[in-house]
Amino acid sequence: MRGAVDDPGALVVKALRRCSAQTRPLFLRELMAHAAAGLVVIEGEAAAGEAVYRLADAVVARGGHD
Repeated sequence: MRGAVDDPGALVVKALRRCSAQTRPLFLRELMAHAAAGLVVIEGEAAAGEAVYRLADAVVARGGHD
């Protein structure tokens, strides 16, 4: 694959640096949605659902910051 990314986290950080502080949350929500959709195509609904479930579980375990 041309231009393969060794560190996905570094790619996200680079993209976030280009976003304004106001648009970062939307960027991350869109990134998660597109990543989940990509997993459906590549690995199927069950695997994508499991990944999204685990992400949601991690968010709940971390707790909110209202």
